[in-house]
Amino acid sequence: MTAPDLDCDVLVAGAGPTGLMLANWLLKLGVRVVIADGKPGPSRESRALVVQARSIEIYDQLGLADQVLGQAHRAGALAPGFGPRSFGKVPLGPLGEGLTPYPWIEVLEQSRNEQILHDNLRALGGSVRWGEQVSAVTPIPGGLTAAVGETTVSARYCVGADGANSIIRRSRDIAFDGVTNPHLFYVIDATGVDGLVGDAINVRPGGQDFLIGFPMSGDGNWRLIGVVHGALAGSAGAVAENEARDRIQRHFAVSYAESRWFATYRVHHRVAASFRDGPFFLAGDAAHVHSPVGGQGMNTGLQDAHNLAGKLADVIHGRAGDGWLDRYEAERRPVARTLVATTDRLFGLITSERRTAQILRRALVPLIAPLGARALPGSSAGSRLFQYVSQIRIRYPMLPAEPRDPVIGRRLPWTGDNFAALRSADWQIHTYGPAAPPPDLGLPVFAFPAAPGTTLRPDTLYLIRPDGFVAAAATPPDAAETFRQALPPGWQAPTASHPPDTGPHR
Repeated sequence: MTAPDLDCDVLVAGAGPTGLMLANWLLKLGVRVVIADGKPGPSRESRALVVQARSIEIYDQLGLADQVLGQAHRAGALAPGFGPRSFGKVPLGPLGEGLTPYPWIEVLEQSRNEQILHDNLRALGGSVRWGEQVSAVTPIPGGLTAAVGETTVSARYCVGADGANSIIRRSRDIAFDGVTNPHLFYVIDATGVDGLVGDAINVRPGGQDFLIGFPMSGDGNWRLIGVVHGALAGSAGAVAENEARDRIQRHFAVSYAESRWFATYRVHHRVAASFRDGPFFLAGDAAHVHSPVGGQGMNTGLQDAHNLAGKLADVIHGRAGDGWLDRYEAERRPVARTLVATTDRLFGLITSERRTAQILRRALVPLIAPLGARALPGSSAGSRLFQYVSQIRIRYPMLPAEPRDPVIGRRLPWTGDNFAALRSADWQIHTYGPAAPPPDLGLPVFAFPAAPGTTLRPDTLYLIRPDGFVAAAATPPDAAETFRQALPPGWQAPTASHPPDTGPHR
């Protein structure tokens, strides 16, 4: 067999936000990466828009949170309405205050997320092979080969982050089960917008149409997202921009001067039957697609990448056996299934053509929306909603048959200063308050003051994964055995080439 032109640990197909996040993390963790995309360069369209708190926490681990916040537009208010009517402006405030360093709703379009990640990839010594599509992927003993443009690449693993029409998923014949909604979405990045409440997320259901407006950076710049029912989209199943402009003016009394981007698309609700097939993995839109309701899509892909990168690094560096990679599907596929089911139901409420649903939208929304919006800021309901939407409430089952726990299997609770320790991206042990010495497992140890008001207990040791999730908790006498069970099968302590810190630290 002809020798490959390139050899790497991981081949990443697709350089959207998921692929770029994955490549950034793999390089940070010392993994050899080739990332390629058939596009000529980074996306210029804004596409996804909201960057959730959990994603910004991941950016912080890369040292990029300040860049993200510096370019984001903070949505500080909600403006509910119905049709052409607005019911005022309701300040949202920091809904996640005390739960995360990033308690606001931040608007940062996909293209800017990609540019931040692309710039950082280059700073880490990596680059994207633009204009070179990954194809002809073939498993071989110990890995795979693939064509990347005109180049043959040999890799131990391949991750398909190449979108809803993933070549990697189709080449492995992995089913993409789900449905396509008959209604049509249109998206407009508009300038000179008039008729919306300024500096607020405008939500306007209507009789049959629906409009939501997100304020973007720059005076008068907005993202407008609308829904046109299937029967109204015409026999061609499409809507031209002039038709969308007319509908927005007629049904919502909203106008705009020019558009920087206009696109239409169908909404799909699908989840791949498997996220792993031997040396092949799926992440982001290649693994799951759904309605943009709630601003979850891009963020879910970023977290797929974060989850998978740590596992790949543990296996490639010999700290864990290959079976540890099965945890990726076990953890992330249930998240995707729940997300698709939830957004499908919400989208159904928005677009249902049943008479009952139309009456509810027309009669009850004008009454309930203002009251609900005013009740959310500062309330426990608002806090709970933020936890779900921001994706800081995700839970993974860590040990077989373990009961649900307020800490284990969840993202580490924020105490105000403990997230800085996560930037090392190591397995580590945390203590909160006075505690006996932790077991010697060759892991860095971080000691923090007691954290009243959180679910972290002062008499307990916590094993934290590189992705910031709590793998196990135990009192000092039981910690050694409990933590050994929670570490990846075949675990080997880090070698001198990647030495652990010698705690405790503050």
